[in-house]
Amino acid sequence: MSPIGLIDYGMGNLHSVQRAFERLGAEVVPIRAGAAMEGCAGLLLPGVGAFDPAMKRLDQSGLATAIHQWCGAGKPLLGICLGLQLLFEGSDEGSREGLGLLKGRVLALPRKSGHPIPHMGWEPLIPAQPSPLVPSGCEESWMYFVHSYAAVPAEPSCTTANVAFAGQAVTAAVWQGAIGACQFHPEKSAEAGEALLMRWLDWLNR
Repeated sequence: MSPIGLIDYGMGNLHSVQRAFERLGAEVVPIRAGAAMEGCAGLLLPGVGAFDPAMKRLDQSGLATAIHQWCGAGKPLLGICLGLQLLFEGSDEGSREGLGLLKGRVLALPRKSGHPIPHMGWEPLIPAQPSPLVPSGCEESWMYFVHSYAAVPAEPSCTTANVAFAGQAVTAAVWQGAIGACQFHPEKSAEAGEALLMRWLDWLNR
């Protein structure tokens, strides 16, 4: 298979993501400019940190435009953590526009007594619309979360998994067209996370 492109804009946990995919037999190459995407089987958009600085770096590097062109051509992309949030139109965390590849916004998690923020730790996924990431009949998957914000898609059908927080379901993973993303960290989620990443790789090879 062609290599997987790992978008490097200075705000992702690149090493752990790269290691996770290499353990599954995938070749991973860093992407710091749009031209480097050529020949990739799919792109990974990781992210750790705040929404506005991440979008500023993507815009200034030209990577935001390149990602738009890539996804506009129907090519596969997988977002991870902040990478999921950047796919939407905007966020409560900042004032910059997001990539807008998915309709909807990212909202702050509800602040309720007994539910500390950030939401951190292991939680089971609640399956929603089936997708290559969370297919029908998928066994219970516990994933590792660290987040203070969650996406609210304008199209509920793009939510492929939720997670329970403060008595309500919040978005844990999305899928639309060839774009998938997860709010949790599959690269830190042991066997369940590895299985999810393997499903994405298998889908690329379909």
